[in-house]
Amino acid sequence: MADRRGLKLVGFLFATVTLAVMLVTCVVVTSHAGGAYSLESPRAEVLAVEVR
Repeated sequence: MADRRGLKLVGFLFATVTLAVMLVTCVVVTSHAGGAYSLESPRAEVLAVEVR
């Protein structure tokens, strides 16, 4: 059976990763709601080059 110290370490790592993901998600969602980010890509202009 696993020792308590090892389980505490694994639990702390999972909690840290979960907290980091939640913080990044909150920042991205609030920035997107504020208009800083756009999920749609801007329309690319089509440029034609003629070689003679």
